[in-house]
Amino acid sequence: MTRAPRFPVGLDRLKSAPRSGPGKAGADTLRPQGPLQHAAQDAARRSPPSGLGMDSAAVRQRMVQRLWSDGIRHEALLQAFGDVERHRFVDTALATQAYEDTSLPIGLSQTISKPSVVARMLALLLQGEKARASGRLGRVLEIGTGCGYQAALLARLGRPVVSVERLRGLHEKACENLAALRGGELQLLHGDGRLGHGPRAPYDSIVSAAGGDDVPVAWLEQLAVGGRLVAPLHDPARGGQVLLVVDRQPGGLVRSWHDPVHFVPLKSGAE
Repeated sequence: MTRAPRFPVGLDRLKSAPRSGPGKAGADTLRPQGPLQHAAQDAARRSPPSGLGMDSAAVRQRMVQRLWSDGIRHEALLQAFGDVERHRFVDTALATQAYEDTSLPIGLSQTISKPSVVARMLALLLQGEKARASGRLGRVLEIGTGCGYQAALLARLGRPVVSVERLRGLHEKACENLAALRGGELQLLHGDGRLGHGPRAPYDSIVSAAGGDDVPVAWLEQLAVGGRLVAPLHDPARGGQVLLVVDRQPGGLVRSWHDPVHFVPLKSGAE
């Protein structure tokens, strides 16, 4: 009888950069020094929860085991979900829900997707021709960085990773959340995701966290031969939004349709 693997969690823990520094407005604005006990209490209130309650290692492990039970079998993918601490990418008030299979608000009318949906999309990417041959995603383009959670997963499964976010507020939040990972292998860009990112094309894997009525031509042009694209697409004939998979083969593009999903709309431009 096959048993769900037990992956270590909390490894290679992401560290967030300070949200603001001296002289900047915000929750971390410097305050006049008070009694030591008051300073300690204030620091405790502002520190992200860790190690207890719903954000504990045991709860994270249960999320990984749930994904395994749902049919996710790729070892590196499960390991990535065990390593990346999802509660660090949501508001501290929502940390107790971080490992439930639910989407959560991240601001600016955007959400972080359910773990099961993220896992399904990345599992589909890993079934592409190049990914199957190497066991990794290779050169990756992500459309819609959001809070940076999926980018952190992608950084463990492929390299380099380029992620484009059209909303400056979310781009800046992702830069803070991914401060420990940013560098030559993880590039975060503020811009129009419909344009992809030509300078680092072609990509072996392209994934979108927003859905429209079509697949932008730029994405298809930037997809390498043997590469795979996974994106939500609105299709009235199938009753709404579904996951579309596009494989670029030597003879052309091959499309296939998969699970029904619900993502935010794909929009043009940058704000």
